[in-house]
Amino acid sequence: MSDTQETLENITYNELNEGDTATFTRTLTEDDLVLFAAVSGDVNPVHLDSEFAADSMFKERIAHGMWSGSLISAALATVMPGPGTIYLEQSLSFKRPVKLDDTLTVELTVIRKEPKNRVAFQCEVHNQNQEQVVSGEAKVIAPTKKMSLKKPRLPKITITD
Repeated sequence: MSDTQETLENITYNELNEGDTATFTRTLTEDDLVLFAAVSGDVNPVHLDSEFAADSMFKERIAHGMWSGSLISAALATVMPGPGTIYLEQSLSFKRPVKLDDTLTVELTVIRKEPKNRVAFQCEVHNQNQEQVVSGEAKVIAPTKKMSLKKPRLPKITITD
């Protein structure tokens, strides 16, 4: 399932198996970067100020690390297991910077099923050059009831000064 489909369908705890994988892909736009800064309150100039970022170790503006982390959350919530998932834990290791216009793909892999509908996932995030940008592990409570629902529509958000 891709993030552009109109229907969200979950995968229940009983349907999940060790080794199952799923992906979620998104490209970082200027709007994403600025809106993430606004929502999170993280206005570090390395994300928002080109001149400041040029003098940083990255030599250009970069995404917030947690933007990449939020894509893992989106993958768990909308793809596997999907709607009804409760996020419990997440470890993250940031491997390389994410830059404007990078396209990231999250790959989730079921690594173990635990009692009480808990499922652990290996989370790998790669850019369009297949370079790893984030790795980690997530634990969720997987849904037990099958559901399929229409993907909610977001309002058009514009950035103004």
